Amino acid sequence: DLYFLCVYRSLMCHSLSLQGARMVASTRSFADFTPQASFDVKKCELHRLDEGPSETAVLTREQGLQYYRIMQTMRRMELKADQLYKQKIIRGFCHLYDGQEACAMGIEAGINPTDHLITAYRAHGYTFTRGVSVREILAELTGRRGGVAKGKGGSMHMYAKHFYGGNGIVGAQVPLGAGVALACQYQGNNQVCVALYGDGAANQGQIFESFNMAALWKLPCIFICENNKFGMGTSVERSSASTDYFKRGDYIPGIKVDGMDVLCVREAIKFAADYCRAGKGPIVMELETYRYHGHSMSDPGVSYRSREEIQEVRSKSDPITMLKERMLSNNMASVEEIKEIDVEIRKVIEDAAQFAISDPEPPLDELCNHIFANNPPMEVRGTNPWVKLKSVS
Repeated sequence: DLYFLCVYRSLMCHSLSLQGARMVASTRSFADFTPQASFDVKKCELHRLDEGPSETAVLTREQGLQYYRIMQTMRRMELKADQLYKQKIIRGFCHLYDGQEACAMGIEAGINPTDHLITAYRAHGYTFTRGVSVREILAELTGRRGGVAKGKGGSMHMYAKHFYGGNGIVGAQVPLGAGVALACQYQGNNQVCVALYGDGAANQGQIFESFNMAALWKLPCIFICENNKFGMGTSVERSSASTDYFKRGDYIPGIKVDGMDVLCVREAIKFAADYCRAGKGPIVMELETYRYHGHSMSDPGVSYRSREEIQEVRSKSDPITMLKERMLSNNMASVEEIKEIDVEIRKVIEDAAQFAISDPEPPLDELCNHIFANNPPMEVRGTNPWVKLKSVS
């Protein structure tokens, strides 16, 4: 929670610089807000477990505002990426996360900043929740020097402290996540690793190999399938003989979670992390969620599902709207306060987009830099043995 506290304090400092009248109004009404409330969340389906996550989630006003701000920032960031892609400022692969924000936010709220996380190519949201700024993320998408990977990674290859990407090969991040969990166990640091994959990757053989090793060695690994109903353009019913992804670990316990409810995800992750830290071994989790965009920016997303289906999910299950309505209906925030946050987020996104457009591209002589983390300068072979490039750590 230290990360969220720091974020919240910085945001509060920013809020204090707003116009005097608005600040006075906010201060005057602060005491009238409900500081904390309890909410019932959907009961999780269980596999090989006698008891599961709590069906009641306690939310403080401070947490609610944090979650709302972070999820809304993710949403706006992805919509801006969509715009920049259509303007041909962002090129290449680009997989957007809008609709699935409750998964990333709930996971981050349920683990510690020192725990580890690795995901697939739909990675922008997790890059943000792991502490990378919108400015660095958008600049990476546009291939600029100020990007989180210095403009050389792009959409699928962003990294941060205790965050291992962003991986472009379907399912390949799962055995890597098991390896990170093995390191946690070996070092005895009481940390866990969250290894995420999608329903489209759930039939990969390497995932089952990872399950087997993790169970044999009782690794502190939370395997999470983000089931957004479609692997590229193929529905789960057409691709999987069994769509109960939380049972796929067979001998590994599993939980099926409402991935559109940030509080439900948070409680499930807390349960799973406690399970792993207790030395009981790995656990498999399925987050039922939905993506609003197509598989990637090259997929319009409406050839295998209807616009009406997408709109129905938006109107009935949107994760941001659900959190906002909970807070408003329980007097934990005001409509004006939410609107102020939205305005501030739009400004952050616009400023980041301007930076991502105006920042220079990395020069060619930096092409081979950072192959190693801490090594003397070295020569790297180019496209043939006679072309030599320089690499600096």
